[in-house]
Amino acid sequence: MSAKRGLGKGIAALLGGDDPADAPSMEATRRLPIEQLQPGRYQPRRHFDAEAMDQLVQSIREQGVIQPLLVRPIAESRWEIIAGERRWRAAQAAKLHEVPVVIRELSDVEALEIGLIENVQRTDLSAIEEAAGYQQLISDFQYTQDRIAQTIGKSRAHIANLLRLLTLPNSIQSMIREGRLSAGHARALVGLPDAEALAQQVVTKGLSVREAERLAQGRKGRRAEPGTPPPPTPAAAWDADIAALQQDISTLLGLQVVIDHDPKGRGRVVIHYGSLEQLDDVIARLNQR
Repeated sequence: MSAKRGLGKGIAALLGGDDPADAPSMEATRRLPIEQLQPGRYQPRRHFDAEAMDQLVQSIREQGVIQPLLVRPIAESRWEIIAGERRWRAAQAAKLHEVPVVIRELSDVEALEIGLIENVQRTDLSAIEEAAGYQQLISDFQYTQDRIAQTIGKSRAHIANLLRLLTLPNSIQSMIREGRLSAGHARALVGLPDAEALAQQVVTKGLSVREAERLAQGRKGRRAEPGTPPPPTPAAAWDADIAALQQDISTLLGLQVVIDHDPKGRGRVVIHYGSLEQLDDVIARLNQR
């Protein structure tokens, strides 16, 4: 069984799904005092929609917390929430004293994986929160993009494109978190020196993703300096797989890489180096068996 399928089945059993038969049954559910629980260190979500929270609070007042939280022990009579922080917060607002939980011994990386998968499967995370979770897997636990893709159940192109959003200015990342700017709009702005001004223009004028892409492409064309390689064709510029592959190669080599790909499947790969030492390093990497 693959890592993705194995972890996915475990999470389905623990977190439940649309079918009541999917509710937790492998491990006993118990109730814990709300004050003995605390938010998880590896919870990827940072923004909680106020309107959605109000609706959840009202639901919990009327019906209680139906789906148990997933927690892990961290000290005597202290538990860390791995999945279900929204329910915990809403239960506090509804003035409940206890909530149902399932307790598991989990490592830090398992806690982050489960927190990501639960939120991604339920489309609860903003693109920035999702990207930050993936970056934490890379930085703290030495995951590769391929391993993240296998674990989370997303394509490598999806992972790579989200990670690129973390290079945007903080003001644009805030727009994405707040839902004022979509990930599609934001991808068009990556790498532009005036990205913040363009983002504001996109929001103010209500531009579509394609309109934002054309606006960004026009800025790239005007700012190109003599000797700068031509940008990819429009068909390639917005192809997620090509963009992800270009980013992967650039990261692997530590150099700027441009893939110029045409709709017929032909093209070229241009590697920019600044010294003969960098060129020697590229050749050495290519000669590795």
